[in-house]
Amino acid sequence: MPHSDPPVAAEDDTAPESTARLEEDPAAAAASSSAEEEDVIMAEADGVQGVVEEHIPGAEPPSAQAQAGAEEADDDMVEITQEQRPGVKLEDLFDGEDSEDEEFPSSSNALKVEDQGAATADDAAAFELLRTYYQRCFPWRYMFQWLNHSPVPTNDFKHREFSLWLHNDAVMRYQSYMTSDLFRKDVLRLMPRRIEIGPVYTADPRDHKTFRNSTAFQALAKELCFDIDLTDYDDIRTCCDKANICHKCWRFITMAIKVLEAALREDFGFQHILWVFSGRRGVHAWVCDKKARTLDDQQRKAITGYLEVVTGGTQGGKKVNLRRPLHPHLSRSLDLLKDHFQQDVLEVQDPWRTAEKAEALLQQIPDPSLRAALRSKWEASPGRSSAAKWADIDALAQSGASSAALDPRDLLDAKQDVVLEHTYPRLDAKVTQQLKHLLKSPFVVHPGTGRVCVPIDRARLDAFDPLAVPTLQDLVREIDAWGGGGGGGGAEGVMADGGGLDVKPVQDWEKTSLKPYIEYFRSFVTALMKDEKEAAVKREREEEGVQVKVESLEF
Repeated sequence: MPHSDPPVAAEDDTAPESTARLEEDPAAAAASSSAEEEDVIMAEADGVQGVVEEHIPGAEPPSAQAQAGAEEADDDMVEITQEQRPGVKLEDLFDGEDSEDEEFPSSSNALKVEDQGAATADDAAAFELLRTYYQRCFPWRYMFQWLNHSPVPTNDFKHREFSLWLHNDAVMRYQSYMTSDLFRKDVLRLMPRRIEIGPVYTADPRDHKTFRNSTAFQALAKELCFDIDLTDYDDIRTCCDKANICHKCWRFITMAIKVLEAALREDFGFQHILWVFSGRRGVHAWVCDKKARTLDDQQRKAITGYLEVVTGGTQGGKKVNLRRPLHPHLSRSLDLLKDHFQQDVLEVQDPWRTAEKAEALLQQIPDPSLRAALRSKWEASPGRSSAAKWADIDALAQSGASSAALDPRDLLDAKQDVVLEHTYPRLDAKVTQQLKHLLKSPFVVHPGTGRVCVPIDRARLDAFDPLAVPTLQDLVREIDAWGGGGGGGGAEGVMADGGGLDVKPVQDWEKTSLKPYIEYFRSFVTALMKDEKEAAVKREREEEGVQVKVESLEF
């Protein structure tokens, strides 16, 4: 497909609202950061806590907002049972929903509860595991700062839509929270098996009914998101299919991340890109730069078109049709992918080992004479590997097996298309194109595998192992094993400046294999907030400069 220069997104100059923040966890507030810049930002957050607590007592009954949300819960809750909604799929019940119907069990397999109480002993145990995780391991503080872009609450958080998928097969839309503490309390009360994150609206999402048929309630901003799922590679991966994955086919995800990272950073100038493991068979990308968050649907669609190369379903046929000369983005992608194609595709996947698959490759060779020569050679050696068959193409073409009319450039173009078809990212376009699309939150727990949806450290991408990501059971065992017993306490000693031993609390997540993932997330959030603060200061100085200039001209 044609590739043009990357679309340019305009900066949003709206400064975030500054109000006070409620620290949801005093122990978390006391935890020190490793980087000096982190310490400065966290200190700013701690400095406003006393002001907030005067206005929002942590142990008071639910606020008026929470009570209003509870009264409207029935209207914003969608029951997903075939008896009530025959023939209706989950993804069709509301616009822009993340559709992973195989990844998330149907109502017949979901954990059933009555008034959020477990129905069986097994369900009760699973329910308590999830409660333990939300109470002791979920990074509430950093999640708040990530979505809020500041240590103190702004509309970026207060007007953000959350969707809670409950254990009784209901989905609660348009949930919103004034503070991180209210968000945490609601999750602990409802124990959702999945949390989804939507856009920031022009008004409180809980009030959306009062704005029906009004342009006053509009989606204002949301991270630019990408979704890559290994089921979209089923026609080329030979090791697994459907929801199953292994280390071999996970390499397709690694390739996709490398290509998209290069394009998003070098072609669009984005800096804050968070990659998150989906919990089973794919990844999500959250591009968090302000200029990415404020893109409208048309701009998001343009970016999708710029990046989309592999088209078509699993029915076969040529899926890559590119104009020449190649766009620089595609030339760069081929350089990034050539080694992966040789090792991870030809040698590991062996995609053309069967006669049927080999015939599909032959159909992409532009010269009939060369196709016939290759077919004859491969039929004579039925056990020939894909790597050998790929080498045969050039060998026979140079030996004169092709017709005189074959242009070597045409053969090179055809081979490049094959490489891209087997290595280039396969995107779920609607996730990227729609500002209103909801996407699964980082750090939720996949109900099928029990694995946490952890962020992926881009610097250690090749070492990331999706099958080694901790599960709920792993985390609880690790907490219980800490110091020979459980409990939320614990402390470790650090040398103070005066030579004495200071004691700082050890958070429960620090006792588990979740620690490196949360630490990476914390550093990502710190860098994002630092850039947001610097941009806000720059805007203030520019506005002050304009005002001074105007005043100097008035006399």
